[in-house]
Amino acid sequence: MKFCRRQFLHLITAAAAQPAVSRIARAQTYPARPVRLVVGFPPGGPADIIARLTGRWLSERLSQQFVIENHPGSGSNLAAEAVVHAPADGYTLLEVTSSNPIGKTLYGNLSFDLIRDIAPIAGICREPCVMEVNPSVPAKTVPEFIAYAEANPGKLNMASGGIGTTIHVAGELFKMMTGVNMIHVPYHGSAPALTDLLGGQVHVMFDLIVSSIGHIRVGRLRALAVTGAARSEELPDVPTVGEFVPGYEASAWQGIGAPKGTPADIIDKLNQEINAGLADAKMKARLADLGAAPMPMTSAVFGKFIDAETEKWARVIRAANIKAE
Repeated sequence: MKFCRRQFLHLITAAAAQPAVSRIARAQTYPARPVRLVVGFPPGGPADIIARLTGRWLSERLSQQFVIENHPGSGSNLAAEAVVHAPADGYTLLEVTSSNPIGKTLYGNLSFDLIRDIAPIAGICREPCVMEVNPSVPAKTVPEFIAYAEANPGKLNMASGGIGTTIHVAGELFKMMTGVNMIHVPYHGSAPALTDLLGGQVHVMFDLIVSSIGHIRVGRLRALAVTGAARSEELPDVPTVGEFVPGYEASAWQGIGAPKGTPADIIDKLNQEINAGLADAKMKARLADLGAAPMPMTSAVFGKFIDAETEKWARVIRAANIKAE
């Protein structure tokens, strides 16, 4: 049987269009069953709360349950490893946090590579820290603190919630960029660190704003600066560290990733829905209550952001010779 040229072209066109039709159909039907969102921290903390806000939004928008699964441990590496080895079908997602780029350098024996094995989907929010001191420290500004630390080398104790936490590396970045000599005192969690800061056993801490703002407002702690690129709406009269130390920025943040190889149409659909949530007034207000600012991004921009964060904290970890516990 002979085909005419028009029939041949029709068959070629139909064959070429088939993958696009399949992608559209898949995106329209996704998700067809519940989706797991794996979180590398225990229930009740900021990362868990933000994951649950995101999951609730996606459940309402996509008419399927987004189930939060907590896999705490090893700076969120256990959660990331679980997702890396899950099927790349859009039904297992990872809450990527600022701990993940830190962990890539801090833990040298990981069985996966964050950048190679996790596909970025969307950013969710940033949570800047506040550089705060016990009132017994005489400094009232960042320049005064730097001068006081230089006059008392090795005598100031800097608390953190543990080695390699965002709170820790934010302080190490400050030390690296200013040259001050402070002693790092790691705790098992930011709550006991904050307790000792309030009691005067340690002198300075780079804590999440939401955890410390109540103590700052009543004068139990003194805020010297916030660590984000811009001033915080919660502490509008407090300058940024970068106003005195040009180029300084350190924030905790959250986003969503998936196993590498997850279909692009599913990634695009999730990105669109998450960004829609970040534009919603109620969602923005809830994030503000948590001291967080929306971080809407395309998946490609979020991927570049993760790359930049990984390089940034790798330099700090190596310069400070930070070793995992």
